[in-house]
Amino acid sequence: MIKPTFMAALALLALAAAAQPYEAPPPPAEPRSPQIAPPAEFKLANGLRVIVAERRGVPLVSTRLVVLAGAEADPPQRAGLASLTAGLLTRGTKLHSAPALASAAEALGGSLDSGAGWNQSAVSITVTTPLLPRALALVAEAATTPTFAPQEIERLRTQALDEMKVAYAQPGTLASLTVQRAVYGAGSYGHPSSGTPTSLPRISRADIATLHAATFRPDNAVLVLAGDIDAGAARKLAQQHFGAWKRPAAPLPKASAPREQPWPEGVVVVDMAGAGQAGVSLALPAVPADSPERMAGAVTNTVLGGGYSSRLSQEIRIKRGLSYSVGSHLDARRQAGALRIGLQTKNPSAAEVIQLIHAELDGLAAQPVGADELTARKATLIGGFSRALETTGGLAGEVAALAVAGLPPADLTQRIARLEAVGPSDVQAFATKHFARTQRRVVVAGVAAEFEPALKAQGGRVVVVKQSALDLESSAAPN
Repeated sequence: MIKPTFMAALALLALAAAAQPYEAPPPPAEPRSPQIAPPAEFKLANGLRVIVAERRGVPLVSTRLVVLAGAEADPPQRAGLASLTAGLLTRGTKLHSAPALASAAEALGGSLDSGAGWNQSAVSITVTTPLLPRALALVAEAATTPTFAPQEIERLRTQALDEMKVAYAQPGTLASLTVQRAVYGAGSYGHPSSGTPTSLPRISRADIATLHAATFRPDNAVLVLAGDIDAGAARKLAQQHFGAWKRPAAPLPKASAPREQPWPEGVVVVDMAGAGQAGVSLALPAVPADSPERMAGAVTNTVLGGGYSSRLSQEIRIKRGLSYSVGSHLDARRQAGALRIGLQTKNPSAAEVIQLIHAELDGLAAQPVGADELTARKATLIGGFSRALETTGGLAGEVAALAVAGLPPADLTQRIARLEAVGPSDVQAFATKHFARTQRRVVVAGVAAEFEPALKAQGGRVVVVKQSALDLESSAAPN
């Protein structure tokens, strides 16, 4: 028998459910600026820049030492050198072997991580405040005294090559790597940052040591400390652990051209025999990370392909079911940028998907975004930024990104207001200026026979290259 008290509870739940207005979700609240103090900064005598983003309340500090050089510094025929060099920083130093270094970090309750991207290489760790001095000692040790042991080089190289075999078997990944070469050409941003199957075996220990000596120097680095620490304590710790780091007499290496000899307009097809799907990537030149247009670009990208409710997702995934996931990314690097769109679809659908992408890019330039759509898309962008600041690691990452871009740390507290200020005319102007058809480069990786005729029917240049003949290090475009 059901007890009366249970029946009463069910009745109350039914009344509560009936009282809820489920017809529409509540409107988004007004955006609020992040509740953090503007980051403080200073320099040590050796040139090391230190930025402190103080956040009290939780006894944690995230440390990120950023060297302002990354994959763009890879020499010709040595793609992946910066990535390999940065990955080796935590795999053995003059004081600790790789396992001992990992154990030392684990003893602090943290993980010592290192890696490289575009215009940056970094060593990072998050620990509780009392353990910060010991953590900083490990960061300094990894960055300044790596041994680059031959066995560790080979271990990391083998791991990278194994991962590459898996990645290059994915049509979406291969299309994305190829379209990067198409839009940046022979410039320093054109090659894969992680290297290629032919470039990684060429890299010697001497190459690694030379790059480290040239770029890992205090006058080319930024130490970011985010969390439970103030500027006074940060200065003492930075001096203690990094003050003896010597600045070389040689000048910093000059940056080479980021974009040079882009591939001709048209579609490049990478023929992958037996591919179950086609990877479609489109890229076009856009603004660098420090551009005055960066907020308009960020909002425009979010309208176009940032998330489930974006235009690309609505048209390609929701209305037509042509892809499980589609999105765009404003890849704004220090010297140049690109807007990149990527997805995977059925091989026979590749040509149709490309037409839909072109239509959405054209549409943004043809007419202003509606007020309701723009408000919702900006709310998504602002919400993502606000969530990133909720952890000390996220806060350190945002501050470091500003340093890499050459922007002041104060941008952190002004970001939301600047995003809110972007209006429909700003989005339309950005699209009109940067989304011209002649600037778009398209790559499709998949079974060429299933979509090549449809691509050629659309008109324009179509070049087919076998996967085995694709050379992502070559400065020459396929023909």
